Amino acid sequence: MAVPKKRTGASAQGHRRSNWKATVPETTTCPNCGELVLTHTVCTACGQYKGKVVSRKAEGFVEDAAAAAPKKAAKTAKKAPAKKTKKAAEEVVAEETKVEEVKAEETAEAPAEEVKAEEITEEEKSSEE
Repeated sequence: MAVPKKRTGASAQGHRRSNWKATVPETTTCPNCGELVLTHTVCTACGQYKGKVVSRKAEGFVEDAAAAAPKKAAKTAKKAPAKKTKKAAEEVVAEETKVEEVKAEETAEAPAEEVKAEEITEEEKSSEE
């Protein structure tokens, strides 16, 4: 292992470190709101970059739903057939038949109520005469 023969003096150490200095970051003003902004970054105050709305913070921001939707649809399309089982398919068929039975019962009950309503109106008419 290398070991220095003599200690480095403070002056030599200072000369070596003379180039280690902090620099002020480059900033510009936002053309929209006038806020100081780091160059090549989105304005934190108004959410615009190069005159375009790019942040949710900005007014008029519209998320690109057209680009996001096909990705989600593609993922779910791949997963859906793998997860579907025979039991799930049987449950769906059973639910559909229940719905059809309920609809059939509702249609069967409706005419009976209309007949009762007609009987009442006929009784009212005869009592009035």
